Amino acid sequence: MKRFNYFSSVLMTVCFALAFTACNKDNTTPEDDGLKGTVTEDMTLEANRTYYLTGSLQVQAPATLTIEEGARLVAKNNGEVIYILIEQGAKIDAQGTAGNPIVMTAEKAEEGAWGGLHICGKAHTNLGANGGMSEIGNAPYGGTDDNDNSGILRYVRLEYTGYAFDDQHESNGISLYGVGAGTQISYVQTYVGSDDGIEFFGGSVNVDHCVVVDCTDDSFDWTEGWNGTAHHLVAYQSDVTCDCLMECDNNGDNASATPVSHPKLSHVTLIGNGSSENSRGIRLRAGTQVTLDNAVITGKPYTVNVETAQTDAYLASNKSTALTNITMTGDFRNENASAAYTADDFATATGNSANAASVEVTDRYYTPGKGAFEASSDWTEGWTR
Repeated sequence: MKRFNYFSSVLMTVCFALAFTACNKDNTTPEDDGLKGTVTEDMTLEANRTYYLTGSLQVQAPATLTIEEGARLVAKNNGEVIYILIEQGAKIDAQGTAGNPIVMTAEKAEEGAWGGLHICGKAHTNLGANGGMSEIGNAPYGGTDDNDNSGILRYVRLEYTGYAFDDQHESNGISLYGVGAGTQISYVQTYVGSDDGIEFFGGSVNVDHCVVVDCTDDSFDWTEGWNGTAHHLVAYQSDVTCDCLMECDNNGDNASATPVSHPKLSHVTLIGNGSSENSRGIRLRAGTQVTLDNAVITGKPYTVNVETAQTDAYLASNKSTALTNITMTGDFRNENASAAYTADDFATATGNSANAASVEVTDRYYTPGKGAFEASSDWTEGWTR
């Protein structure tokens, strides 16, 4: 295993000697060179050190990229395309702590400064037998192993992501491509990005305690058959122009594609700042299904919006169980001409309240005991921005 230590001349010599095998100059990290290139053997970034990303870092099977607590990765502002990609069969093991999180950030402290983190797994998608190719890095993803393990993210914060590669390819904070349920993702934040905060492209990965702040497209986004669980989610949009708090699809090209997206979400707090007539909070479309329980949503006039017949039909068949215990300050809207699931159905489901006069605010908590926060415990304290 390689341990990246700036003061280890021995490691530098070994890497140079192996330049044409598993290690090359691009994936060593002297202070004047930084991290970039292809990683083909286990690599460790040591605790409480700062490392500079000077280009794309692509981890290939069977390598594991280990990032110890307190490590700080800084994307240089050097004109290079910079991102981290974990390919199928490779792993990331990034375990910070609440008091000493791992931070992936950028030298240029503004949205879109670098390309974020991309993980490709072997779990299902609804793209067909061949799966898909990641938008960033062109790596394959998808398969039949819904328990696939791509590693661990715990107490990790990503800042200033969303680099635009071209008009069609803009990177998210964290992109999860066909990631399996063997992967552990807890206590992660994306902060100030120019695309989505966290996006799921199929897969069965389960996530918890996730925070997205000021990502200018959608805070959370899913598509291609994601069927995992997510609990204790926070999205916050302040004074920047943002799109949806959640954009939720099955498949944009085939709304009936199987397996159908159907994540199960609970303990969710979504805070938007949109005031335009068509500003949406949760956008259910492209045939997606969902189970959502215990949510607080504010700051969007159309707080829950249904847009496709397949999603409408699913909600109508599950009127009492699909959307429950939701308190929101805006409207429920179904855009289907002959809506089978109506605002009245939403209003009569267990615990739902649309057009609430206000949402209780106590310091950082929105309706304590509901949504992402329970009682007075603030699990975001100390490691988030």
